[in-house]
Amino acid sequence: MKRAVVVGVDGSAQSEAAARWAAEEARRSGRVLRMLHVAADGGGLAPADEPTDRLPAPVAEIRDRVAAGWPELTISCEQVTGSPYYALAAAGERAGLLVLGSRGLGAVVGRLVGSVGLRTAAHSRCPVVLVTERADGPADGRGEVVVGIQSDRPCDAVLAFAFEQAARRGVALRAVEAWTPPTGPYVTEAPLGQQAIRESLATARLVHLQDALGRWREKFPGVPSEAEVVGGGAADALRVASRGASLVVVGRRAPGQPMAAPHLGTVAHVVLHHAHSPVAVIPHD
Repeated sequence: MKRAVVVGVDGSAQSEAAARWAAEEARRSGRVLRMLHVAADGGGLAPADEPTDRLPAPVAEIRDRVAAGWPELTISCEQVTGSPYYALAAAGERAGLLVLGSRGLGAVVGRLVGSVGLRTAAHSRCPVVLVTERADGPADGRGEVVVGIQSDRPCDAVLAFAFEQAARRGVALRAVEAWTPPTGPYVTEAPLGQQAIRESLATARLVHLQDALGRWREKFPGVPSEAEVVGGGAADALRVASRGASLVVVGRRAPGQPMAAPHLGTVAHVVLHHAHSPVAVIPHD
């Protein structure tokens, strides 16, 4: 049985945007949708209690609107009392995908993601999608899927998620790799000149990127895909690429040791704050 799509709802416009995104994802993937409201108990440190059926009116209204918009879905909605982070972490243990609004059930300023959302994305064992209320991508979700990649260390979990999303949506995929052109005497004094050296290195990197995509293109022949090597930092390259995208996919390295602290990573952190589209964070080894 497929694991559910779980979405955190708190009655806000941001959480309703997340709930609608989650409902459409559940429809595409043939999963059930589980809506979760966390009523904070004030302490913020204790694990969440058992679920109750007492839903605040704004949350119940979101549930009803989503149910009316996606009548074919199996939808549950429950409330627990306790720490939003612990409740979401527990839900992520059993979920196939965890979806949060830009507030992340916490405070938000402009596009900035709340601390609970960032903490959840950094710790969750399942993929987490952060949805902004006013994402600039196409409203119908028909924009391309953008995935950040390192061609020398391609991650199967990240690429699999990105290609599956593009296939379900019927859209193209764009793989973006950022790199910093080299400097130093061996470049500045090269007979061919700086520009020629940098172009040659960029071409070689693009070849590696195409190779990294090869078997995924074979596995998903119906997904048009493009490889792009961009000069500069990865976070800024993905922020720019997110304009017009339906989803940006980034990876997060899971700790190799059981007691190691999870870490979101600089690129994922910046992209979550500043992307113009929903962002998926995929944990990987």
